[in-house]
Amino acid sequence: MAKICVPVCVRRMDDLGEAIKAAAAAGDIVEIRADYLDLAEPNFAQLERRLAAVQGPLILTLRCPEQDGQSQHDYEARRRFWSSVRELPANWFVDLELDLVEDFAAGEAAGKLPIDWRQVICSHHDFTGVPDNFEQIFARMLQSPAGIIKIAFQAADGVDCLKVFQLLDRARQRGREVIAIAMGPAGLMTRILAPSRGSFLTYGAIAEGRENAPGQVTASELRDLYRIDHIDRNTHLFGIIGHPIGHSLSPQMHNAALAAAGLNAVYIPFEVDDVVHFIRRMAHPNTRELDWRLKGLSVTAPHKSMVMQCLDWIDPAAREIGAVNTILEKDGELHGFNLDAAGFIAPLREALGIISNARCAVIGAGGAARACVWALRNEGAEVTIFARDYGQGEFLAKMFAVNYEQLLRNSFTGFDVVVNTTPLGTCGALENQTVATAEQLRDVRMAYDLVYNPSETRFIREALAAGCEVLGGIEMLLAQGVAQFKLWTGKQPDIEVMRARALDTLNG
Repeated sequence: MAKICVPVCVRRMDDLGEAIKAAAAAGDIVEIRADYLDLAEPNFAQLERRLAAVQGPLILTLRCPEQDGQSQHDYEARRRFWSSVRELPANWFVDLELDLVEDFAAGEAAGKLPIDWRQVICSHHDFTGVPDNFEQIFARMLQSPAGIIKIAFQAADGVDCLKVFQLLDRARQRGREVIAIAMGPAGLMTRILAPSRGSFLTYGAIAEGRENAPGQVTASELRDLYRIDHIDRNTHLFGIIGHPIGHSLSPQMHNAALAAAGLNAVYIPFEVDDVVHFIRRMAHPNTRELDWRLKGLSVTAPHKSMVMQCLDWIDPAAREIGAVNTILEKDGELHGFNLDAAGFIAPLREALGIISNARCAVIGAGGAARACVWALRNEGAEVTIFARDYGQGEFLAKMFAVNYEQLLRNSFTGFDVVVNTTPLGTCGALENQTVATAEQLRDVRMAYDLVYNPSETRFIREALAAGCEVLGGIEMLLAQGVAQFKLWTGKQPDIEVMRARALDTLNG
């Protein structure tokens, strides 16, 4: 089983007891972040009585300010603290920065470390990115007497995670215990996969909102959503590539379906800025620099068009649309498909019945808009594209031989369906924005919002106020998700399991 370490980050000594109990219940190892405690001059004697009740494994940490410590304890204060530590139980560890480890090992200014070196984690953190001197840092750590070495750095792009996986392989070959993590949203894959690739542990927060490092997820997510205890070298990997990716419900839906089907597989969010770089170095079977069983990818904004240049074969429909939202690894090649079109049209067909001759306004001119326009045109609908960007909107209209207008009109009267394909309304900074108001939507039969998080966007609320029928993006997400699952696994997923997990997530 993967070991999940849950940090305890409290200010008051009196809160330690309950926090330790909660962390022990959530994970396998408890980390006491002594730098969070409101102590003028920390000493192990102050903590010893509070820690006596800990039954399981424990890590004691006093982080320095330069490496995200939550106190101003300087080098001398930290040296005195570690010098005050007495003999510890065999399953307890201490986390010291590399400079302290080297000084204690030299036995000069720092003095003798009163701890078995096998219980020492020698750590280095970089919150700015991959260290320029990464190799030198790793070499110094290998030379230290510490039983475990730990490197954590901020990942700017998914490809940065290669450093983590390569480090794990190299440390394993040298017989060293190692903890390696890429922080930030782009590093999430390392938190999920590192234990299966030899990492001594991974870190999970005790609860949402209690994270103490960028990109950290909860221990329960690692166990229940990503099923980290079941991941091994034979696990098939699927995921979604985009930027940003944190709002996506696809991991919840697909992981629930994979678990229900009893498959040794996991679906992971991959925060990717440079998609060409990612496909070449991490995804394509012929060029990837990582030995993993990556079998399929969902593709979301802004990569649906750019990714096409990286693929070996593209389905004719996706080529016509000019966007790919699904990739399948097959016989050493990457094949691209657009399942957005089918996912979009199926709920609309069910709601309207006959779509032929329906007057449809599609707002937006990105990859999702391409799929919608292509699907509507194939159904015989009359389509008009509305976009603020004249060049992009006019190009798309000519591409599909449909009408184009700039998004300046006062009313959508005369249209049967208005579709929002833009990100306006998405959870976060755009949540209170809408492409159309109730006044503009009067006399429109149906409003269809492809945004699914939140489930009721401002656009949907405006449409309901105008008396429109509405369709939310969750229906399209489900339809294309089912199609992806079948393409990747050859199996029919449990649709109701996928729906329930998506709705539970949206409803909190």
